[in-house]
Amino acid sequence: MSTHALLPTSRRAARGVTLVELMVAVAIGAFLMIGAMTVFVQSQTTFRINQSVARLQENARFALAAIEPDIRMASFYGLSSRGVRINGRAKITAANTAALWPGGVAGCGANWALDTENPITATNGTYPWPCGPTGGFEAGTDTVLIRRANENVVTGALDAATLYLQSTRFQPGQIFRGPAVPAGYAVATSQTNELIVRGYYIASQSTQLGLKGAAIPALHRKSLVKGPGVQDDEILAGVEDLQVELGIDTDVPGTPNRGAVDRYVNADDPILDPASPTYNPNVVILAVRIWLRVRAEDIENGFTDTTNYKYADVDFTPSAAQAPFRRMLVSKTIYLRNARQMS
Repeated sequence: MSTHALLPTSRRAARGVTLVELMVAVAIGAFLMIGAMTVFVQSQTTFRINQSVARLQENARFALAAIEPDIRMASFYGLSSRGVRINGRAKITAANTAALWPGGVAGCGANWALDTENPITATNGTYPWPCGPTGGFEAGTDTVLIRRANENVVTGALDAATLYLQSTRFQPGQIFRGPAVPAGYAVATSQTNELIVRGYYIASQSTQLGLKGAAIPALHRKSLVKGPGVQDDEILAGVEDLQVELGIDTDVPGTPNRGAVDRYVNADDPILDPASPTYNPNVVILAVRIWLRVRAEDIENGFTDTTNYKYADVDFTPSAAQAPFRRMLVSKTIYLRNARQMS
C-alpha cells in the first residue's frame, strides 16, 4: 500500500518556493523600492527648490510693495504738487540754521526733510546722507529719497514734535511744527497733512540676521519721525542690490511731447546736474525704474548660481562665495502720480 496515497489532499498540494522564484521576487521588490526612493528624493528636491523660489518671490514682492507707494506719491503735498510753492523749504545743500528750522532734524540735518523742491532724489552707487547707514553701506548700490505728504488729512489735535504741511490751492503751503496751524490759513480752504520723508538704501549687514556668520545684506529705510528725528529700519534681509534709473521728460514746456518720458538715466547723469554744461533746466522726473536683486538667507546645498546678471549699469556674476545662494532679480517702473508735467 502506497504511503503517498494516505496523505491528506491539502498536504499533497502544498509546495515550497524555489530559489529562482525567491531571487526574482527579491529583484522585483528591490527595483520597485529603488524607483520609489528615486521618486521620493526627486519630489523632495523639487519641493525644496519650489519653496526656495517661492520665498524669493515673496520677499521681492514685499520689498517692491514697501518702496512703490512712496515713489508713486512723491511730490504729493496735500492740495498742491508744487514743492517750490511751500514756505519753510530749504535745499539740502544749504546751511542748516535755526532760521531754516528751529531745532533741526536730528541726525540728517533739517534740510534732509525740508527740500520739498526736490520730491525725489537718487544717487548712483554712493551713500549721500549725513546720518550714516546702519550695518554699513553696500558699495555700488543706489539710494532713493522721497518727500511727500501723508495722504490722510489730519483732523484732530496736532503733535508738537511732528512736522506738518499746511496746503491750499490759493496760496503757498507752509511746513510747520505742531501743535498749532500757522496763522493765515482758513480751515475751509486749507488742509493739514503730516510730512513724510523716506530714504532707501542697501546695508552690507543685516541687523536682524547678524548671528548667522556670513554677511547678509538688507534693504533699509530712513524715515522722518517725531522729534523731529530720523529713524533707521530694516525692511528686508537678503536684498543685496538696489538700482535706480529716473524716467525724464526733456521737452520744452508747452510743446506737444511734453508730459511723456523721453528716456531713463542714472541719478548722476549730467543732464540733471545744474553745475554741468549739459544741464537741461526743462527736465522733469516722471517715472522711476527700480531693480532689486534678492538673495536667499542661507546657502542651498548642491546649488551653484552661475548667472550673469546685467541690468541698469550693473554687470554681476556671483563669486565662489556668493554662488551657493539662490537669488532673483526683479524690476518695476513706477510713474509719479503727482509729477508736474507742464512746468
